[in-house]
Order: sequence, then structure tokens, then C-alpha cells
Amino acid sequence: MARLLHIETSPRKERSASIEAAKTFVGEYERTHPEDVVETLDLWTTHLPEFDGHVIDAKYVILHGLEHTDEQRQAWKGVEDVIGQFTKADKYLFSLPMWNFGIPYKLKHYIDVIVQPGYTFSFSPEEGYKGLVTDKPLAIIYARGGAYGSGTGSESYDMQKAYLEHILGFIGFRDFQTLLVEPTLVSPEDKKKIMEAAREQAKAMAANF
Repeated sequence: MARLLHIETSPRKERSASIEAAKTFVGEYERTHPEDVVETLDLWTTHLPEFDGHVIDAKYVILHGLEHTDEQRQAWKGVEDVIGQFTKADKYLFSLPMWNFGIPYKLKHYIDVIVQPGYTFSFSPEEGYKGLVTDKPLAIIYARGGAYGSGTGSESYDMQKAYLEHILGFIGFRDFQTLLVEPTLVSPEDKKKIMEAAREQAKAMAANF
């Protein structure tokens, strides 16, 4: 039995193109992988640790190879809990909209929590940086109001896909499967066609994931 973690990052819920495509993916995945477990992490209803006070002090203690105080250890446990939920998954699905050509701030906060030395990456003078989350498949559904994919002429504006795949690659992911849902700010007729195509592609991705 495998565990699929779906990280949902849009606050628009039933109006969200990324969530609509992700729900199609999850539905097909559950149908074709009945023995597996799917967990959805909604970042808009999830409390994430803030990096202030003892939490940020605890991070720098780790960076300098020192021991936590009791207060720092207790504060850092919240970070470890989020990382533990992430790393115990066997497969991953991210669904996200594009905000200001990048990612939603809730997702950036989540990334800043889980990307930690000794947990999801390591560093040594001999090897440099090394990702620790390895040999796990990853699917990503990107929704954009405009069109920024290959051949659009607007590729340079896309800091959504470029950043997310860079940081996830940094912590060890290599097996990327992606779905672009774009453009969504179009006429209702055109959007219907785009979403129909996205749902079909999501089903195909999920069946073999």
C-alpha cells in the first residue's frame, strides 16, 4: 500500500481550475489504485510554524551544528511534524495556481518549512548539496490565467513552474509529471474545452502514476 499526498494550494475551491483537475486525478488514482491511501493537505486550513522567536533560533542552531535548548527543541517540533508528514508519503501531487507569475504565498511558506538541512537535503564539502527525498514520483498540476508554456512567447514570465521544480529538484525529486491548465481567463466556451482536455490528461497521468 502506497500513500499519495496531495498538496492543495488554491483558496478558490470549487472555482479553482487546479483543484478541479486535481480532483479528477485523485478520483482516477483511487479507482486504479484501490489499495493506496490518498491524503489531501489544504494549505489554506493548515497551521504552519512561523519562523520567529525560538523557531528561527532553532534553525540557526542546526546550521551551526549546535544543540537545541529545551525551548528551541519544543519550538522546532512543529517544523519536524510538518516535515515528517511530507517525507513519509510515497507519492506526491501538487496543485497550484499562478500568482504574480509565481506561486501562492501559502505554498512558499510550506516550502520554507519543509526544506531544511538534515531533513530534506544535506551539505558536505565533498558532495555539496544533496537532496534526501529521492526515488519518489511527483505529479504537478499548474493553472494559469494566461498562457506561458512552450511556444507561447511568454515563457520568461513563468516563475511558477520554474521555481517549484527547481526547489523540489533541490531536495531530491527527479521523476516529474506535469499538467498545464492554461489559459483559464478566457471565454466560458474556451475554458470548458481547456478543462475537458485537462481532465482527460489528469486521468491518463493518474492511471499510470
